[in-house]
Amino acid sequence: MLEESVEPVLAGHDLVMFDLDGVVYVGNDAIDGVADRIDAVRAADVHVAFVTNNASRTPAQVAEKLAGVGVRAEPSDVVTSAQAAAHLLAEEHGAGARVLALGGEGLWTALEEAGLAPVAEPDGAAAVASGYGPDVRWREIMRVATLVRDGLPYVASNRDMTIPTAYGLAPGHGVLVDTIARFSGVTPTVAGKPARPLMDETVRRVGGERPLMVGDRLDTDIEGAHAVGVPSLLVLTGVSGLEDLASAGPDLRPTYVSPTLSGLFEPHPVPTTDGGRAELGGWSATVEDGRLAVTGSGDDADWWRVAATACWLHMDRVGTPADVSDTTPPGPARPSGDE
Repeated sequence: MLEESVEPVLAGHDLVMFDLDGVVYVGNDAIDGVADRIDAVRAADVHVAFVTNNASRTPAQVAEKLAGVGVRAEPSDVVTSAQAAAHLLAEEHGAGARVLALGGEGLWTALEEAGLAPVAEPDGAAAVASGYGPDVRWREIMRVATLVRDGLPYVASNRDMTIPTAYGLAPGHGVLVDTIARFSGVTPTVAGKPARPLMDETVRRVGGERPLMVGDRLDTDIEGAHAVGVPSLLVLTGVSGLEDLASAGPDLRPTYVSPTLSGLFEPHPVPTTDGGRAELGGWSATVEDGRLAVTGSGDDADWWRVAATACWLHMDRVGTPADVSDTTPPGPARPSGDE
């Protein structure tokens, strides 16, 4: 269930880890008000980190994109799944180890900065690392799959199955990882969310003893927070929405939920419950005959809290998600993104 914060959520944390697409921007546009809110986090003397599963871009390139949408950021504020993968490989194989790199510039740069020697040919390679790269060729994938099958250790930056493009959601790096894993019969070590290495790498690089993860996806951001035992805030400006919340098991449930990043600066009350009914701030929610019903009026954030709580009470009681197909959440329609 959701947890209560009697003071603004930000007051309990010294590091906020922001996912990017769906939290900070969608495509090439910043989400309304996000730049001012991130500046307010910094003004509260709280560390800011931008955490991304995208391994194709370097931190400098990510920081440049953030600046382009009006969000102040330095390369040192950005932590990528490629950096987490490189750290794992450096710890396992030592400085100077040759790593067969299958991916874009972000992966190669991360390996070099970790003191490793990324190579395009497998001779003498101690391991293989992969990350999203639009120019990766099929013959390179075939060769890596064969080498992994024959015993070469494999670290994947992430297993995201989709990636946003100008023409809609397209196959992501996870499709490549799945291809190699199924052919080789080998489960790779994964560095990106929801696996914990990327979260650990963020804390190691940016600092902070009381981190908070802020994301828009239950299956990467929120599950990743659970993996390292840190609280999470789900914002509803990206991918996950009511249907995802209704079907979320305990490992996918956020600590807090808010329509926007304004939730960082607000207290978070929790609904009172009576049987399967959840009530808060003028809203009442229950699941009747398998369908979610929300009545009343009040703050949008409280609507989401009672809706999520009623759905989870139902899910935990009967083992199946509530039907939310005819339930319309308050507020504007959400954009979509994935990173």
